[in-house]
Amino acid sequence: MSIETMNLEAVNEALKSKSPKEIIVWALQQANKAVVTTNFRPYEGAILQAVASVKNTIEVIWCDTGYNTPQTYKHAEELIEKLQLNVQLYVPKQTVAHRNTTLGLPTVDDPKHAVFTEQVKLEPFKRAMNEHKPDVWFTNLRKGQTAFRDSIDIVSKSKDGVLKVSPFYHWSDEELDAYLEEHQLPNEFKYFDPTKVESNRECGLHI
Repeated sequence: MSIETMNLEAVNEALKSKSPKEIIVWALQQANKAVVTTNFRPYEGAILQAVASVKNTIEVIWCDTGYNTPQTYKHAEELIEKLQLNVQLYVPKQTVAHRNTTLGLPTVDDPKHAVFTEQVKLEPFKRAMNEHKPDVWFTNLRKGQTAFRDSIDIVSKSKDGVLKVSPFYHWSDEELDAYLEEHQLPNEFKYFDPTKVESNRECGLHI
């Protein structure tokens, strides 16, 4: 079965009862090149551990906006070391200091917000995907996070035709808490996304 001709409805029905590890193994069998993306927000330890436990050499794309809290950076370093992650770091082309002078930190209603989001999030992400050219992309999207995320499933396709796989799609926070505890993984909630004001706002990468 090729990714281009894949029947997503049938695939999602078949994977609904599978464990995250089984979903990851299935997805890697479809892949010529797989990556996992992260921003080290809460519960990212689960997807990183799950994928790395199946393929420890997988490239972990970290698009760092430059606005993370000290707690997030500390959390990231802890997970990178604990899981021995193969991190590929991507940062904006402009420094935070430069952007503070030219754009500041615009609100979502500010006309400059689109430029800000392009600089800190979309451009580094597009650069990463263009350089790595994956056909399978692991992410930790979950049902109930946003209206858009409720409309996808365990397996969906990005607008560029990349197979997007969310092994924990149907999991609750409580289930993930138990998973992290079982695998002795840290979690961190002092996460800041400079492009979002409301916590349920879509970040732009997954649309």
